[in-house]
Amino acid sequence: MNDYQHIIKTIKKKGRAFEKRLIKLATVKNALFTCLLLIFFLVFFSIATFDRFLLQETEEGRVLAVPFALPPPAAYPVAVGILGVDTISPSLSAHSAIIIDNDSKVVLFAKNPTLRFSMASTTKIMTALVALEHFNLYDVLTIQSDPREVEGATVGFIKGEKAFFEDLLYAMLLPSGNDAAVALAQNYPGGEKAFVEKMNKKAEGLHLFNTYYVDPSGLNDNNYTTVFDLANLASVALKQQTLSHIVSTKKKVIRSVSGNVYSFTNLNKLLGANGVFGMKTGFTDEAGGVLVTLKKEGERTFILVVMKSDDRFADTEKLIFLISGKVQFESMSP
Repeated sequence: MNDYQHIIKTIKKKGRAFEKRLIKLATVKNALFTCLLLIFFLVFFSIATFDRFLLQETEEGRVLAVPFALPPPAAYPVAVGILGVDTISPSLSAHSAIIIDNDSKVVLFAKNPTLRFSMASTTKIMTALVALEHFNLYDVLTIQSDPREVEGATVGFIKGEKAFFEDLLYAMLLPSGNDAAVALAQNYPGGEKAFVEKMNKKAEGLHLFNTYYVDPSGLNDNNYTTVFDLANLASVALKQQTLSHIVSTKKKVIRSVSGNVYSFTNLNKLLGANGVFGMKTGFTDEAGGVLVTLKKEGERTFILVVMKSDDRFADTEKLIFLISGKVQFESMSP
């Protein structure tokens, strides 16, 4: 009887223990379920609230402030006494001519602006831009051509002579040395052919669609452009600080790495007068006289170009007189 009672007690004890485990397990599951349910409702409530906010913002048409603003347009030039009915167009020997305001790119005067002509040594503006994209100022370049192989105006560099890139720019842009232009192209990866291809690619990238280059010096009369394209190229070149400084220089003396000394004088006779501070001359028998001029007046810069001129300097002086003190500017802001 005692054994039977002991068995009964043991069964009851184990039953109570099992019952406690069941209760505990049920309590844990309930707690987990409750937590999960609470999390679900919180997520659902957040989504519903955000959706309602978006709907409200859309209905109200609320515009959020964006930290971005377009720069104000450049003041628009008003040519007083230039484009008026009382204006007498200047008598120019140049077959083509143009004046543009550099900031707004407004054309103030034009004569045959889209006719193509050979550009002569103003080709060297593009030569300088392409070279400046590749070489550093103190890169040492080697003269690869014999002076007798280069036609036209030359500085007199000797084959095998070494010179700094910056000095070759002065040699090319002041006395318009063809040997300097050829040296820059020949030191370019792929040589002169690759360099000229790059010149044409850059012209296309600048939307100079009436411009084409055959050589880096401009001696080849198959190079062509228009005064409109040439003025816009000058505007791009003006942003290049090194180039802008060089074309405004009247005289320069350099010493090549090989030890030879050269003295250069800028061919632009108008430089330094009437606000003129550049940019490039050009002449061949086919091209006639070509001149790209930068003129400063107050805070504004004007770009003047004449092509196929019998007297490029006299024609440019007439254009300078045409605009000097006669252009006003109006703000385009509302």
